Amino acid sequence: MSKEITPGCLALVRHGQSQWNLENRFTGWVDVDITKLGEEEAKRAGNHLRGITFSRAFTSDLKRAQRTLQIILETTGNIELPVIKNEALNERHYGDLQGLDKDETAKKYGKEQVHIWRRSFDVPPPGGESLKMTLERVLPYVDKEIIPCLKRGENILVVAHGNSLRSIVMVLDHLNEEKVLELNIPTAVPIIYTFKPTSSPLSGLGELTVSEKITKE
Repeated sequence: MSKEITPGCLALVRHGQSQWNLENRFTGWVDVDITKLGEEEAKRAGNHLRGITFSRAFTSDLKRAQRTLQIILETTGNIELPVIKNEALNERHYGDLQGLDKDETAKKYGKEQVHIWRRSFDVPPPGGESLKMTLERVLPYVDKEIIPCLKRGENILVVAHGNSLRSIVMVLDHLNEEKVLELNIPTAVPIIYTFKPTSSPLSGLGELTVSEKITKE
């Protein structure tokens, strides 16, 4: 009889409010920092995560996620936690829209066209990524780097971005292409997954069976 595998828990946190969130601009891969409110949101997230012993943390290559993670680790007293940074967890790339005011962009291109770029699953903005393309970037990295940690029973913290996290939640919550478009990941609100034991080796994110999902608002 094969031994039961008991995966660790996975905590997902979107970065705190960024300067361009505040200014209502398309941010994407532009490396803007978080605001004072974003710092307070990160502290709140850290307080929610107290009591969980994480083995390591993963974050993107962008400072708004890294700064949020730093504040969370300071708040929880885990400043020595190993941190792995990779652009695979970056926000969706908005291409030619990056830096543009969202309302002005709607006036320039039309509300309907901008809505398609923002909310369709597989239509990218000019020079950018669709959600489908983002998912195809994020999930192989999660399967290769994060799933093995969970298989060893480690508790893992991921601090990233709205669309990179939507890709992960889409798989764990079994959302189809239509349902994931309705999903909104709020800033600095931890989403914590625990998983059921399995007798089969875990080969990827889709192999995990969620036993509980908690949103710490």
